[in-house]
Amino acid sequence: MAILITGASSGFGAAMAQTFVQAGYLVIGTARRGEKLTDLQVRLGDRFQPIVMDVCDKESVQAALLHIQTLPEKFQTIDCLINNAGLALGLDSADKANFADWETMIHTNIIGLSYLTHQVLPKMVVNKRGYIINIGSIAGNYPYFGGNVYGATKAYVRQFSLNLRADLHGTGVRVSNIEPGLCEGSEFSNVRFKGDDERAAKLYEYANALTAQDIAETALWLYQRPAHMNVNTIEVMPVSQSFAGLQVHKDVPPPPPAPELPVVVETPSVAAAQSEQGFLGKLASLFK
Repeated sequence: MAILITGASSGFGAAMAQTFVQAGYLVIGTARRGEKLTDLQVRLGDRFQPIVMDVCDKESVQAALLHIQTLPEKFQTIDCLINNAGLALGLDSADKANFADWETMIHTNIIGLSYLTHQVLPKMVVNKRGYIINIGSIAGNYPYFGGNVYGATKAYVRQFSLNLRADLHGTGVRVSNIEPGLCEGSEFSNVRFKGDDERAAKLYEYANALTAQDIAETALWLYQRPAHMNVNTIEVMPVSQSFAGLQVHKDVPPPPPAPELPVVVETPSVAAAQSEQGFLGKLASLFK
C-alpha cells in the first residue's frame, strides 16, 4: 500500500515524500513539473514513484490514476491521499485583485482537491481503511487583509474535511485537516508574489517561522496514529505568530550601541562660586 502526495515537486510535498520514505513507507508523488519529481526519485530511490499530474485537469488526474495501476503491485493500493497541491495568488484587496487569480485558486484548492478525493475514496471504503489528509491553512479560520478568496478556499477545505468525516462514519476511513500558519521552506510566497523573491524573503526575515519539515513530520505523526484514532483538525503556528491580525513578532538585530559622550567635570572653584552666587542672590532678595 502506498501514500499518494500531490504537489510533491517542492515545499511541503517534497518534504513529506522524503519523510515518509525515510520512515519506510511507499510514496507516489505527483506534480506538474516532471523534472523536479525525477530529481526527487534519484534522491529517494525505488520507494518513491513519480507521476506527472495536474490536479486542475480531470483528464490528467484520470491518466495518473490509470498509471498507478501499471506500477509494481505494492504501489497500486492507495492507503493515504495527502491533498497538498494548492496555492495563493496575490495579496491585494478584493476590489483590486485579479479575477483570473481567484479562478486559479478555486480550481486548484477546491475543485482539484475535491475531484481527486472523489476518485480515490470508493476503493478506500471498499477496503474499510484509508486516510485522507488535507493541507488547509489558518487562513481558513482567521481573515486577514488580502486573504479574500485564498482564505475562502481553505475554509472550504476545513469544512469539506469535517463533512467527509460525517459521510465516512463507520467505514474505517480517517480524515484529517492540517492547518499551518506562517511557514517557510516552500515556494508558497514566491508563487503568491509572482516571482518577487525579495518580497517573499522579507516576509520570513527574523520571524522564526515553521518549516516544511515541521509540516512533513506532523503528517507522518498523524498517519502513524492507531487505526481507531482520528485527529479531525490540527492547527499549527510558529510561536512568533499570534491571532490578532495574524501578527508576527520578529527578532530584529539589536541597535548599535550609542557613542560615548565626554564627561564634563566641574572644578571645585567654579562649583563653589556658583554656590556662593546662589546664596548671595537669595540673601539680597530678602532686602528688596
